[in-house]
Amino acid sequence: MSEVKELSHEDVLKMVSSYMNDEHVALVERAYHFAAVCHRDQRRKSGEPYIIHPIQVAGILADLHMDPETVCAGYLHDIVEDTGATLDDIKELFGPTIALIVDGDTKLGKIQYKSNKEQMAATHRKLLLAMSKDIRVMIVKLADRLHNMRTLQHLRPDKQRRISNETLEIYAPIADRLGISTIKWELEDLSLRYLNPQQYYRIVHLMNSRRDQRVEYIDEAIGEIKKAISDLNLGPNVEIYGRPKHIYSIYRKMVNKHKQFSQIYDLLAVRIVVDSIKDCYAALGAIHTNWKPMPGRFKDYIAMPKANGYQSLHTTIMGPGGKPLEVQIRTHHMHQVAEYGVAAHWAYKEGKTNGIQQTRDSQKLNVVKEILELRSESDGTDEFMQGVQSDIFADKVYAFTPKGDVIELPQGSGPLDMAYQIHTEVGNHTTGAKVNGRIVPLDYEIKTGDIVDILTSSSSAGPSRDWLELVSTRRARNKIRQFFRAHDRETNIEEGKRMIEREIREAGFDPFTLMTEEKNEEVANQMHYQSSDDMFAAIGFGDMAPVGVRNRFTADVRKKEEDSRKQAAEKAVLEEHATLEKPDQREKKKQAKETSEGIIVEGVDNLLTRLSHCCSPVPGDDIVGYITKGRGVSVHRSDCPNIKAAEKSGQRIIHVYWANPNGDKTNYNSNIEVQGYNRSGLLNDVLRSVNNTTKFLNSVNGKVDHNKMVTISMTIGVRNLHQLQFIMDSLKNIKDVYVVKRTIR
Repeated sequence: MSEVKELSHEDVLKMVSSYMNDEHVALVERAYHFAAVCHRDQRRKSGEPYIIHPIQVAGILADLHMDPETVCAGYLHDIVEDTGATLDDIKELFGPTIALIVDGDTKLGKIQYKSNKEQMAATHRKLLLAMSKDIRVMIVKLADRLHNMRTLQHLRPDKQRRISNETLEIYAPIADRLGISTIKWELEDLSLRYLNPQQYYRIVHLMNSRRDQRVEYIDEAIGEIKKAISDLNLGPNVEIYGRPKHIYSIYRKMVNKHKQFSQIYDLLAVRIVVDSIKDCYAALGAIHTNWKPMPGRFKDYIAMPKANGYQSLHTTIMGPGGKPLEVQIRTHHMHQVAEYGVAAHWAYKEGKTNGIQQTRDSQKLNVVKEILELRSESDGTDEFMQGVQSDIFADKVYAFTPKGDVIELPQGSGPLDMAYQIHTEVGNHTTGAKVNGRIVPLDYEIKTGDIVDILTSSSSAGPSRDWLELVSTRRARNKIRQFFRAHDRETNIEEGKRMIEREIREAGFDPFTLMTEEKNEEVANQMHYQSSDDMFAAIGFGDMAPVGVRNRFTADVRKKEEDSRKQAAEKAVLEEHATLEKPDQREKKKQAKETSEGIIVEGVDNLLTRLSHCCSPVPGDDIVGYITKGRGVSVHRSDCPNIKAAEKSGQRIIHVYWANPNGDKTNYNSNIEVQGYNRSGLLNDVLRSVNNTTKFLNSVNGKVDHNKMVTISMTIGVRNLHQLQFIMDSLKNIKDVYVVKRTIR
């Protein structure tokens, strides 16, 4: 991929001056100076001044010919998140529209979440909902992400993969749905570069190795196409040129269709851009007259545009020399929309912008409608984001109703998904379906071009619970669940109450004492339900596990019982400790006897000791003893979190030390954790390293997350701390291992 030139603020000013009036250029200039002041003491991971990033984002937006508000937001998008400036400052200095865009692009950094994944999902949800109010929020975010991807080499490999994975799953599909292919392709190519560098550079090498031959062939094809359409009088504005194939699209075809590089037909492509739709079909006719089209390789996106507004004619012909050649034919306006998508609607024209009309246009976008619908139908952030990925950003198929209307569906959808896409009542009263005139089962998978006739009956009792297994879209699944929630509400409420009563009884408490009206409403409020009936209905329906609700009801009584137990235990320990301190036993403090675990307990003889399993101390560790009730002394590492509370009170703690810090036992168990990138052969390398240094590998467990990061947990036997440290140092030297640490269980 060719390097992109880094822009200066002066470059951005030249770009906006070419299409904005003086007043709007001055607004952009003010935004730059404000951002420069706010970011003046900050630097990026690369060591460069931070202001370089907002300049590049503003430059990407100016290249799209975006309106002044959007370019200003490009300069200001990180202000609230990374500096002391507030949203109110931006609103006061630059107005509510720019403040709205900046707010939509600001991460949710001040709210505490249980995990990074939860925070990321909440941030994406906020971004998508802000986009539904003003599409420019997402256009700025895409420009921001594009520049971050261009400079990703300055981050750690694990962060590179996490950000690339997020880009491929969320941001590239958004760019695709908004039709901004100029950003989409680059995001995909850059993501592949970090997620699968071997394949990325292999494809680059294959493309470069025969580049001269391909250029020569494309030039020959363009010359012959010009001759073929010369008699059509298409006017002076006709453009014919070679279209470069993007690396990620080649990779996907190689993987999904199991093809070799040499088998990809549209690696060679020519694009023809004309003035009118009539000219598009005239050019297509001339091309098909001169060269044979390949069967099944013609697509008419002019008559049936994609959901993002993309229009073009695609055909693959047996071109000069009998080689397959893809040809795309479109008008100049179609080309503008294909490259810039929804950004083309917001492009600044003639010194002014029409914000009201543009907002109306953006609200007509299918993707905006789908996001708003998912927001109303989803119960939480995770469900909303799963719905976005499975329903909105999935590959699409296009089916027809018997009246000729086009219905867009995620790939893998069936008749029930289409029925609920048309209308909720159509879905609820579906009795069957015909595809292309034939009755099909409800688990039939719809293909592009199918004519689907949904059969309904007003006497139908409604959906079946089995349908939840037949639908693939979250929208249809939610609609079916909503039907049963409403239809069986009273039954679900009673069942939910019975389930909680049973859980409380099995826990050893009286449900009738705990489940008062006041307590029911208090727990429902804690679980974020509007009423206790809503909570019980959700439990009865199966939306929520009863165990968590039971714990809320029993929390107070369990705390009282726990406090009583602690007081009794402390009393017993004090009595036991007092016994140890009797005068006739004080003399034993002068003696110290080694236990079977190689531990010496100061001042006490014949006392049972055991090494704690939570922190697994080994000879050489700083250790401390904890007097248990009836089980002698439990030996912990001094940094064990489980011993900290006891140390603060100063009770039940006793001084212990190793008889031989170098160890005299063949092995002491120690728990370690290895984190790294899940490349092929990593586990073998880890196990080989451990086996080279100890014979006692007692257990191994591993798990891989969605970012292809692996966590390997092991219990190994070692003689002492020195040997353990040597093993950990050896593991750290393995390629793609990032963290090696001891763990507390």
